[in-house]
Amino acid sequence: MSAVPAYSRILLKLSGEALMGEDSYGINETVVSRIVSEITEITRLGVQVGVVIGGGNIFRGMSGAAGGMDRATADYMGMLATVMNAMALADAMRRADLPARVQSALRIDQVVEPYIRGRAIRHLEMGRVVIFAAGTGNPFFTTDTAAALRGAEIGAQIVLKATKVDGIYTADPKKDPSARRFARISFDEAIARSLAVLDATAFALCRDQKLPINVFSIFKPGALYRVIMGEDEGTLVHS
Repeated sequence: MSAVPAYSRILLKLSGEALMGEDSYGINETVVSRIVSEITEITRLGVQVGVVIGGGNIFRGMSGAAGGMDRATADYMGMLATVMNAMALADAMRRADLPARVQSALRIDQVVEPYIRGRAIRHLEMGRVVIFAAGTGNPFFTTDTAAALRGAEIGAQIVLKATKVDGIYTADPKKDPSARRFARISFDEAIARSLAVLDATAFALCRDQKLPINVFSIFKPGALYRVIMGEDEGTLVHS
């Protein structure tokens, strides 16, 4: 019997740091190739995939602002870093014969497509991965917020936040051996426990739109597939 995915359209949030692997900066080709391989696996199941990518492996707006740079300027620089990551990811997909398009919230028409919602949805329907770059296109908003926003706009059934930890725990599992992973948790309980699932704006948007979130480890082989199949992987945050 063929496997049937639990979701037909998803929004995957990748941090810039996820692309570094064990490197201290930049893009690790081995890590990117593995991520592309896992995304390819779920597209072969017919899952439509949108990706929002961060830029922290190249430049982080908050760090620039903390160093005395104007916050808006620093955030725009961070958005440009996400465009670089998106182009690198799309090129890795091209080499893996996985069709992909980059859409940027900032207009850079000579390099990538502008973000147009209808066109993005059409790409998804045609089986192309759409990589959303430049965050929301506005300073003072994180790529978490961009993930929630794009997820809602394209009608994704879930936002998958890829992290270094395989879910949300009762305490820091590195410091507390007795910490246990939540398989599922409601938005209200996550708020009550002050759990940093996404930033506050992104979390509120997902809650209001009844858009569930799954927090899982992108470094755990096969985790993305298991999440897509509805297995007990990561932590599901739901209404």
